[in-house]
Amino acid sequence: MSDCIFCKLANHEIPTNIVFEDDLVAAFEDANPQAPVHVLVVPKAHYENIIDDVPAETLGAMANAVKEVARIKGLDEGFRVITNKGEAAGQTVMHLHWHVLGGKTLGEGLV
Repeated sequence: MSDCIFCKLANHEIPTNIVFEDDLVAAFEDANPQAPVHVLVVPKAHYENIIDDVPAETLGAMANAVKEVARIKGLDEGFRVITNKGEAAGQTVMHLHWHVLGGKTLGEGLV
């Protein structure tokens, strides 16, 4: 999708602080962090949300990226992974992304 900001960030068309990447996904710092560690994991191909027929290989790469982000960022004590589907759930960029949050004790409320 040519006008998608996450496509552009994940594919290095716009500079960002990449934490981890492989052939299928990129993980980068959130521009509006909600925790001391707030990294977004996004596929390099465009999928609107978690139920947009995302290939298993891409979902697996995203899960591996979460593991690598946690290792790189030292989230040994724990972390939270969140994804939203649609505006009613709080999705503001219509490109599948997982929030990896940590670096402090996280409350029970939503981010």
